[in-house]
Amino acid sequence: MIRVGTVGAERAASIAHAVRSGDLRLCARLIRDLDDRQPMARAVLQKLWPATGRAFIIGITGNPGAGKSTVVDCLIAHYRQAGLRVGVVAIDPSSPFSGGAILGDRIRMQRHALDPGVFIRSLASRGHLGGLSRSTGEVVAVLDAVGFDVILIETVGVGQGEVDVVSQADTKVVVTVPGLGDEVQALKAGILEIADVLCVNKADREGSDRTVRDLRTMLELRSKESDLPPEAPHGDVEIVRTVATRNDGIAELATAIERHRNSRAEEAQARRAHRARRELRDALLDQLGLLIDQAMHEHAPLLSAVESRSQDPYTAAETLQRAVFDIYIAAATARQSVSS
Repeated sequence: MIRVGTVGAERAASIAHAVRSGDLRLCARLIRDLDDRQPMARAVLQKLWPATGRAFIIGITGNPGAGKSTVVDCLIAHYRQAGLRVGVVAIDPSSPFSGGAILGDRIRMQRHALDPGVFIRSLASRGHLGGLSRSTGEVVAVLDAVGFDVILIETVGVGQGEVDVVSQADTKVVVTVPGLGDEVQALKAGILEIADVLCVNKADREGSDRTVRDLRTMLELRSKESDLPPEAPHGDVEIVRTVATRNDGIAELATAIERHRNSRAEEAQARRAHRARRELRDALLDQLGLLIDQAMHEHAPLLSAVESRSQDPYTAAETLQRAVFDIYIAAATARQSVSS
């Protein structure tokens, strides 16, 4: 288990103070180090954590090509005109071969590049499923601690499985467009079931009325469900038409988002509790992952044995489980010796 020493803890506190004071260059470096899993970055985030929990987090998800980036770009301008500071986390898909990503969403928001009240960060998904990057929550926490009033999370745009934004955002906006083809497919897509606000973008296209009608049918079907989890949307879901390239409907979309924010106090509390559980679980899994990686490295012959079929993976896993426990006990004993 990776820890930082006394000197490292003092440096972490110093960096955290500078970040909270508005050093955006240091903030960008911290986000990069968090994405790279640097232990010092994690120590800084621990210092920043008490200052989090104040920003309003909006998730923007939807089909590829629906215009999510353009909608986000227009929402940035809307909130800036209202005098709010805006942070943006845009997730781009990683190549399954090189692991790289184009990070093109930031390019589409160039008009805000010189605005000190806007911070845009693109992250590679790095193979993480669900539409987000593995470090999305940590990056959001940093921007929250810095003092951004609104944080927009734009997901990858990969389709029905893109639902991790449920655990990150206070309000989720699902962006769709007319003419996707199979409306029945759209009705059963899990991505629509997470919506707090539905945005029909490119509403000047033919078929927008049918798209709105189909979405209302889906919402009526969903309202009959009685076993939705507490983090799932409840109540009425507004449908807003936009033409983001002309900024049409953006004010109405922002109003619908604000209405959802103000009318779902009890639901918001349930979501915050769900988010806290998710954050704790992710942190625990991350720590366990480091221990497992160390155990697998120290017991490399086990991998060869499983590969050659001379040992089954279940027995090997039991051996590694004991090794993980031993590594944890050794690290805990070392920390206790240092503290005493």
